[in-house]
Amino acid sequence: MASVFDKVAQFARSPKGQQALRQVSAKAQQLAKDPKTRARIDDARRRFSGGRGTGTGGTTPPAV
Repeated sequence: MASVFDKVAQFARSPKGQQALRQVSAKAQQLAKDPKTRARIDDARRRFSGGRGTGTGGTTPPAV
Protein backbone atom coordinates (compact mmCIF):
# COMPACT_ATOMS: atom_id res chain seq x y z
CA MET A 1 0.00 0.00 0.00
CA ALA A 2 1.35 3.44 -0.95
CA SER A 3 1.97 5.90 1.85
CA VAL A 4 0.46 9.36 1.87
CA PHE A 5 3.85 10.81 1.00
CA ASP A 6 4.17 8.52 -2.01
CA LYS A 7 0.74 9.61 -3.23
CA VAL A 8 1.63 13.29 -2.82
CA ALA A 9 4.93 12.79 -4.64
CA GLN A 10 3.16 10.95 -7.45
CA PHE A 11 0.64 13.80 -7.78
CA ALA A 12 3.45 16.38 -7.80
CA ARG A 13 5.06 14.60 -10.75
CA SER A 14 1.82 14.45 -12.75
CA PRO A 15 0.90 17.16 -15.29
CA LYS A 16 -2.00 18.28 -13.09
CA GLY A 17 0.33 18.46 -10.07
CA GLN A 18 2.92 20.44 -12.03
CA GLN A 19 0.23 22.94 -13.03
CA ALA A 20 -0.92 23.27 -9.41
CA LEU A 21 2.67 23.82 -8.25
CA ARG A 22 3.18 26.56 -10.86
CA GLN A 23 0.00 28.31 -9.73
CA VAL A 24 0.96 28.13 -6.06
CA SER A 25 4.47 29.36 -6.83
CA ALA A 26 3.16 32.30 -8.84
CA LYS A 27 0.75 33.25 -6.05
CA ALA A 28 3.52 33.01 -3.42
CA GLN A 29 5.78 35.26 -5.49
CA GLN A 30 2.96 37.76 -5.93
CA LEU A 31 2.30 37.82 -2.18
CA ALA A 32 6.02 38.17 -1.41
CA LYS A 33 6.18 41.32 -3.52
CA ASP A 34 3.17 42.92 -1.80
CA PRO A 35 4.31 45.60 0.70
CA LYS A 36 1.51 44.79 3.16
CA THR A 37 2.42 41.09 3.22
CA ARG A 38 6.10 41.97 3.56
CA ALA A 39 5.34 44.21 6.54
CA ARG A 40 3.33 41.42 8.21
CA ILE A 41 6.19 38.95 7.69
CA ASP A 42 8.75 41.39 9.09
CA ASP A 43 6.52 42.10 12.09
CA ALA A 44 6.07 38.40 12.82
CA ARG A 45 9.81 37.81 12.46
CA ARG A 46 10.52 40.59 14.97
CA ARG A 47 7.97 39.24 17.45
CA PHE A 48 9.19 35.65 17.29
CA SER A 49 12.92 36.30 17.28
CA GLY A 50 13.20 39.43 19.41
CA GLY A 51 14.83 39.06 22.79
CA ARG A 52 15.14 35.29 22.82
CA GLY A 53 18.24 33.19 23.04
CA THR A 54 20.29 35.49 25.24
CA GLY A 55 20.66 32.89 27.99
CA THR A 56 20.02 35.36 30.81
CA GLY A 57 16.63 33.92 31.73
CA GLY A 58 15.00 37.32 31.46
CA THR A 59 16.52 38.67 34.65
CA THR A 60 18.59 41.79 35.02
CA PRO A 61 22.18 41.52 36.23
CA PRO A 62 22.83 42.40 39.90
CA ALA A 63 23.74 46.00 40.68
CA VAL A 64 27.31 46.62 41.76
